[in-house]
Formats: sequence, C-alpha cells, structure tokens
Amino acid sequence: MSNITTDRILEALKKVDDPDLHKDLVTLNMVKNIKIDGTNVSVDIQLTTPACPLKDEIQNDCIAALKNDIPEITELNVNMTSNVVSHSNERKNAILPGVKNTIAVASGKGGVGKSTVAVNLAIALASQGATVGLIDADIYGPSIPLMFGLTEKPKIYQDPNTGKMIPLEKFGVKLMSIGFLIEDDAPVIWRGPMASGAVKQFMTDINWGDLDYLVFDLPPGTGDIQLTLVQTIPLTGAIIVTTPQDVSLIDAKKGLKMFNRVNVPVFGIIENMSYFIAPDTGNRYDIFSSGGGERLANELNVKFLGGIPIDSRIREGGDLGRPIVDAFPSSAESKKIKEISQNLAAEISIVNSKTVSPKIEIVLDN
Repeated sequence: MSNITTDRILEALKKVDDPDLHKDLVTLNMVKNIKIDGTNVSVDIQLTTPACPLKDEIQNDCIAALKNDIPEITELNVNMTSNVVSHSNERKNAILPGVKNTIAVASGKGGVGKSTVAVNLAIALASQGATVGLIDADIYGPSIPLMFGLTEKPKIYQDPNTGKMIPLEKFGVKLMSIGFLIEDDAPVIWRGPMASGAVKQFMTDINWGDLDYLVFDLPPGTGDIQLTLVQTIPLTGAIIVTTPQDVSLIDAKKGLKMFNRVNVPVFGIIENMSYFIAPDTGNRYDIFSSGGGERLANELNVKFLGGIPIDSRIREGGDLGRPIVDAFPSSAESKKIKEISQNLAAEISIVNSKTVSPKIEIVLDN
C-alpha cells in the first residue's frame, strides 16, 4: 500500500513560491484537485492568470519538489490551470458585475501608437486563454473599428433578457466603439459632457458578460473622458504608452501623475516604436532615441513592461484590420507584445493580491 498522502504532497508544494506574489502555492490557495492512485499522482496548480509569464518555471519547481520529497511517485502530472484574480470593489461590481479587472491604456500625447498597443495587448491576452473586452473610449477619434477590420457598419443587437446591447466580437475580444454607431465620415462634434456620457453608456448599457480583463483605449491627454472613467468606476489600474523621445516622455509623466492623483495604480510603462531592426542587415537603429521609457519608469518607481520595436507589419496590420499578434503570431514583434501582456497580467495579480487576503482552501480528490 502506498504511503503517499495529501499531507506529504502539500508539504512538498509549500516549498514552491509564486515568484511574483512571494508566497508559497499552498498559502496562496493555488493547489487544487490532488488525486492519488497508488504511486500515481495528479495535481492542479491554479495560477492567477492564464498569461502568467512564469508558468513553466512554477510547473518545473512543483515537479522537482514533489519528486525530491516523495521519491515513491512513479507517474506525476502537474496540470497548470488559471482563475484570474478579481479587483473587488462594490461600485465597480454594481456597474460591471461580471468584469474582474478594468485597465486603462493611456498616453500623455497623441501619435505614440496607444490604440495599436491596446488592440494588440487585448488580442494577446485573449490568445492565451483570458476573456477580454475592449472599449474604444476615444470618442472623437475612434480607431478600433478599422484596426479590427470592421469597416462595414455592424448591427448592434439588444439582449432580450437584459435590454442591453451586445458587444461585437473579433479575434476573441468583445468590442464597443462609437465608430460602430455613426457613419465613417461623420465627425463627433460633442462637448465634453456628451462624450463622457457615451463612455458611461459603454459601461452601463452594454452586456459585457464575464470578463477577466476589460481594456479602455483612452484618448490622449488628461481631460474629461479620463476623469469620467476614474470617477465612474474604480479602475484596477492603468498603463502608460510612450515613445523614447523627450517630448513624449514629458507628456507621459503628466499622464502618470494624473492617475496617481486620482488613486489609480499604474501597472507600468510601455515604450512603443522603441527601436528598428533593419531586415537586410539585422542592425538595430534607435530612431527616436533609446531607453527613455525605462528611465522614466525607474524615475517614477513603476514597472517597465517592455518596448515594442518599429515594424511596418504593425502599421499595416492596423490599417488592414489584422493586428500583428493575430496576423503574424510567430514574429519577434508578436512575441514581444505577448511578453508585455504577460508582464501586465502579472502586475495586475500583484496589485490585487495586496488588497485581497487569500483564503487557504485545498480541494482534494483522493
């Protein structure tokens, strides 16, 4: 008879820490569904996001700990699952009851590729198994319809049960934009309160269902829409998009300080158009200077989530409705964006872990 027990398995896994949360997996309630069949063992490790950048490292550490502490195991399966940690807030839950986390993608100035970053990050998160929505909050210059290839006027339906509109969906991302509701060449000539009201309706009048992440693509600057958003729902956090040159960094700093003043955590800075790799020689060129985003992150004590290089396919993908993460998933640029999305997901988990005390609960199936 095997002397392998659930207690021995748990003791072994207490030696494995989540490198981001700095606690062991048992304390974090990540150990699920322990199954023992003689000398065969199966255990699920439930991560805080499917986009965990350290998934393989944690899995390998679990295997090593179990084999080292319980050498009698002949067959071992460590299955990696996920359940995204929610930013719990009564006001947010009342407006967006099924949405776990709300993320603002912002920039201090226009022209830094903020929408391109927001679109590709959303698709990258969805491609890794997360449920994702995207609100185009740039009411005066909506670009999401073009970037998702929804150039014809789509039909917006109402949910007969809730009376709310059903968002469109493409590339695994649920979408809403003012561009779906107006003619392509019609300017939005609204005063600030009307534009802010539209953003509110995108939250309250749309049936978003259950989402791990709802991304807001904000207009540039620090104006009415930004303030409306942070006053309507407590955001889980924000990210700032910049380019390396000083003129962009100055405005990025203003945007970051705005979120600090309204008590919104800033997950980090993304540097777009970071560098260029010549396709014929492989040489790197820092067209817009270099390292500015990382220096700003260090100066303001926030995470540098990563830099995205200049590549014509990124621009072409946005114009043609095939973002690079979907069109060229194996490209170096797509892999970099995926890495940034994993860094973002990790930061969200870290922020949420500081506000939620984990309840230790082990689910066993012997």
